[in-house]
Amino acid sequence: MSFLSPRPTPQPVDLPVVAVGSLTRGGGTGVTPTVIALAQKLGDMGRAVHVVTAGAGAPRAVNWNDRAEDVGDEPLLIAAFVPTWAAADPRAAIAAAKTAGAEVVVLDGGVPEATVKADLRVLVESAVRGFGNGRAWPLGPLKVARDKGLAGADCLVTLGPDKAQSTFDTLPIPRMTARLEPLQTGMDWRGMRVFAFAGIGVPERFFATLHDLGAEVVGKQALADHQELTDMLLLRLAREAAMAGAQLVTTEKDAVRLPPELRAQVLVVPVRLVPEDWTSLEVRLARLFT
Repeated sequence: MSFLSPRPTPQPVDLPVVAVGSLTRGGGTGVTPTVIALAQKLGDMGRAVHVVTAGAGAPRAVNWNDRAEDVGDEPLLIAAFVPTWAAADPRAAIAAAKTAGAEVVVLDGGVPEATVKADLRVLVESAVRGFGNGRAWPLGPLKVARDKGLAGADCLVTLGPDKAQSTFDTLPIPRMTARLEPLQTGMDWRGMRVFAFAGIGVPERFFATLHDLGAEVVGKQALADHQELTDMLLLRLAREAAMAGAQLVTTEKDAVRLPPELRAQVLVVPVRLVPEDWTSLEVRLARLFT
């Protein structure tokens, strides 16, 4: 999610702000797990942290029992970990967060589309996809040209396998490498017949994760990012899974869009951001309060 403005004029606010975004259009770079990880890290540092995301209208506190169609799947997922606000105006949401006791805000969006002056601007990109040709849409895959985007950020987080990380080594920006790993829940996926569906930026990444866990993926359905899970679609997926003798499985982000009565019937693979080394970013986070 991002706060788009045709002529962004970043405005200061009364709280330290960590803005997290991506130069890549279309999602799938790992912004949401990075937002969650940074919020949890700030919490571990003893700070009262809230997250602000894009929404409609006046500031609204997002609760876990809200409906995804009302607040969005990503805000709903984030709200399971940290107090979360959605609003059309991020400054109003930050003010609401401060009133509710926040000492620091993680802004989901705002890089490179800035309407709030952030104290730390973090870009998140896929190490596998990279920056393409480095040009802005419609000539390339980016929101703004690569060099301009990097100049407007303080650090870069690149997510992906080690063999893909080297392409970023010469960039003129401090960088933290990381990867997304399945959370160890005690579930043994080895040999389990599964029918997987995913409506995320890169569904194939989810299917590959199941394969790496040892599951037998007998069917898969790639959906559009944030695609509505209609009754007809879910019925079809359930029938295809039953015909294949397989268990339906999906991502955390898709699971929050499921009707409550179906959530117990679909297994979920939670993933978490695992940085190679938090040190450099921890130092930058600590400076927010000095």
